[in-house]
Amino acid sequence: MEAAEARRAVAAAMSTASELNLSVDDATILSNSNRLVIRLTPCDTVARVTPITHFASAEQEVELVRQLTPTDTSVAPLEPRVEPRVFTQDGFKITLWTYFEPVQSRTLPPAEYAQALARLHTGLRRIDVPTPHFMDRVAATQQDVATRAVTPDLADTDRALLANALHDLKQSIVNRRPAEQLLHGEPHPFNILNTKNGPLFIDFENTTRGPVEYDLAWTPNKVSHHYPNADQDLIGDCRGVVLAIIAAHRWSLNDHHPSGRRSGVAFLRALREGPPWPALDDVTW
Repeated sequence: MEAAEARRAVAAAMSTASELNLSVDDATILSNSNRLVIRLTPCDTVARVTPITHFASAEQEVELVRQLTPTDTSVAPLEPRVEPRVFTQDGFKITLWTYFEPVQSRTLPPAEYAQALARLHTGLRRIDVPTPHFMDRVAATQQDVATRAVTPDLADTDRALLANALHDLKQSIVNRRPAEQLLHGEPHPFNILNTKNGPLFIDFENTTRGPVEYDLAWTPNKVSHHYPNADQDLIGDCRGVVLAIIAAHRWSLNDHHPSGRRSGVAFLRALREGPPWPALDDVTW
């Protein structure tokens, strides 16, 4: 968010929490991208604030986590002191979550990461929340690539590169006919907290349905080798899809990621070099 909008978002979050009888004197921004993540103190609550016009469904995210929490899954729960729902104020949707102090002293080992993701997938198989298919996201990305008004600065050669990669990888995945289930949608390292309570997944705004290998394509390379019975070839195809999705987003007029076009160039370069496709954390910019 731009500075002025971020200030309004912080004020809306503080006001909402106060109206719900949570003690709020200060706010610290933890993350600023397509939504603002804020730590409110002294109540120690996390507020996630998005514009009402944002594409993702905050209501779906809340319902999914509400159903997941009793399953003893690796998920950061909602704030238990307030009603589990989406609040609106000043043009924003606001959700409130439990704050967990991160463990700063160690990196989450790949095996522990994989175990946490496997537990999450087990929990997701036990609930029923309507979600789009991951191929819907691929199709939406294909549309963005084909629409110059959405990606006006994308060079013709790069536009063709993305279009061909998405078409070919999509077909390869479909031909494999993999088993499918409810997924996190983007379980990359920024969406898993290493806490004293163990690893906890956050940010379910891109929850989707598809093969577990699609989720694994968002994780570091070593994680997938610790996940039971994962199809490494399918993970490879899904990694290519993920690279193309992110590259296209970085060239979209609506993208507000802090890395901007710098990472967009890097992801295009990774696609241009061809398979084997690198994991996200192996792409540098």
